[in-house]
Amino acid sequence: MSKRAPAALAPPSVALRHRLQDAALGAMIGLALRLPMHRRVPLMGAFAQYLIGPVAGTGRRIRANLAHVMPDLPPDQVRRLVGQVHNNIGRALIELFSGQDFVAQAAAAPIEGAGVAALAEAHAKGRPVILVTAHLGNYDVARAALLARGYRVGGLYMPMSNPAFNARYVAAIGAIGQPLFERGRAGLGGMLRFLRQGGMLGMVADHYMDHGAVLDFMGQPARTALSAAELALRHDAALVPIYGIRQPDGLSFRVLAEAPVPHCDPVAMTQALNDSASARIRAHPEQWYWVHRRWKKIRPEPEQGPPRAR
Repeated sequence: MSKRAPAALAPPSVALRHRLQDAALGAMIGLALRLPMHRRVPLMGAFAQYLIGPVAGTGRRIRANLAHVMPDLPPDQVRRLVGQVHNNIGRALIELFSGQDFVAQAAAAPIEGAGVAALAEAHAKGRPVILVTAHLGNYDVARAALLARGYRVGGLYMPMSNPAFNARYVAAIGAIGQPLFERGRAGLGGMLRFLRQGGMLGMVADHYMDHGAVLDFMGQPARTALSAAELALRHDAALVPIYGIRQPDGLSFRVLAEAPVPHCDPVAMTQALNDSASARIRAHPEQWYWVHRRWKKIRPEPEQGPPRAR
């Protein structure tokens, strides 16, 4: 029997509602893990599509996001996408908690694209790499696939809003591979040391960031962090867009590594990352996490008045 992702205890100060949410999700995940991989993945996809999504009401946000960037989609296609998006999220969730079963699944995924040679060269020379992906397909497939091939890959993750479930989640993705670095001050030192030592750092870069630059994302303005580009420039790291794209069978993947983004200024490099992700999302809209608040209202920057006399 393959190893499962380890459970993790919630911190003692966690609110009751977060503990209840974690307990419910943990029970569902635990039951699904009793099944073989080829059964648990579609089962969790169906749970998310027909139970969790409708109860949580996340279909409203999916529809709003689709209307924002794809207003011409016919209603039947929107309805179909809402179900497919929830299904993919459910599949990806149980995959991340499947430990060595997921590692084996990712190891079997072919790695293709113009960036493959650049990754091999960087690995051979000990040059750091920033691997940038999106919430598309399964965002941890690329990290697991590269680890299985002997690459030194670390992961930068954003803590979840529910600290109880976050403890469980971090334990699960940690079982897929190490090292992991928490976004923010807590993980900064270890992350920088890892890059200086020639590691490859995987990060998901399609979040809305309050203090990010206002850039185009799928034809609409969205705040986007410049950190991936800034890290690449500061550490002379290759900046490689990479995606784990789910295949028609719903279980297997292919990893697409695009050509490295040329070094220039952080804004232009980040826009290139946004353009890359946008193209992949338009090609596979059913695999992107449309449940996120990617396009929040852009508040104007405060005007800078003349300096006051001292």
